[in-house]
Amino acid sequence: MRILFTGTGEIGVPALRALLESEIHHVVGVITQPDRAAGRHQELLASPVKQMAFLHHVSVYQPEKINTTAVLEQINYLKPDIMVVCAYGQILKSPILKSPRVGCLNLHASLLPKYRGSSCIQAAIKNGDAKSGMTVMWMDEGLDTGDIFLQEELKLARDETAGTLHDRLASQGPSLLLSALDLIGKGKTIRKAQSTSQATYVKKLSKADGHVDWNFPQVEVEAHIRSMIPWPGAFNFLNMDGEKKSVKIFQTIISNRAKGSPGEILRIDEHGILVAAGEGGLLLREVQLEGRKRMKADEMARGIHLTTGMFLE
Repeated sequence: MRILFTGTGEIGVPALRALLESEIHHVVGVITQPDRAAGRHQELLASPVKQMAFLHHVSVYQPEKINTTAVLEQINYLKPDIMVVCAYGQILKSPILKSPRVGCLNLHASLLPKYRGSSCIQAAIKNGDAKSGMTVMWMDEGLDTGDIFLQEELKLARDETAGTLHDRLASQGPSLLLSALDLIGKGKTIRKAQSTSQATYVKKLSKADGHVDWNFPQVEVEAHIRSMIPWPGAFNFLNMDGEKKSVKIFQTIISNRAKGSPGEILRIDEHGILVAAGEGGLLLREVQLEGRKRMKADEMARGIHLTTGMFLE
């Protein structure tokens, strides 16, 4: 089949690669977001999807807005059978959705209707879910509201982070997508309506969402920290001689016996920095102080003469 791939984020790259390497599907083009400035020097950076497309010499289109007459005309010119969308970053309206011969499929990183929206991977970890998974969905004009085609579950590990789950789901996508395309090729188009009553929505994250609130029980704080790794990153502020510096938190161990005020540093030793939560506490193992490299928590504590009784704010 003739496939038009539309995506931006890293999670869609394995699916695009599978289509590009397929002997029965032909990628007629790739639509992705325009290059954006990134990094300290604000250099223009191509999306991971664009980089993959260039490796395979596939035409790339980067409209600022996809729902325009010009884009619609370009899609009609390409004559795709299917448009495959994964982590693109814009909502597609009816004229675009109706342009491919068969329709538009979306690869979504949750078990819909749970976690419609952009931060579905982080939400699954933060909420302590036992499982997540990928969904292939027929797209409509709503936010992840279309009929479900295929789903595949994945069990979450105890130490799962948003980064590890992202990579596992990305690896899960290609086989699920190819299975859906195979069924379409055989004339089997499964459509299962989503239950509106069971739907939940998650918003796009900002850097501020990484702030750690120690008033919650230690299990919830620990899950929140894992859900923010690698981006936007879990962090607190440390008051050092009247100057607040951020501390990123990468690795922790739950402590049920810790007792103190939320955010209070209770103990510092070779094992790390013990911090009190609303219930119990967490032993910080790996951290990064603003302006310094990532290191073991006890090394940071020694380097800045951290003392018990101080607070992570």
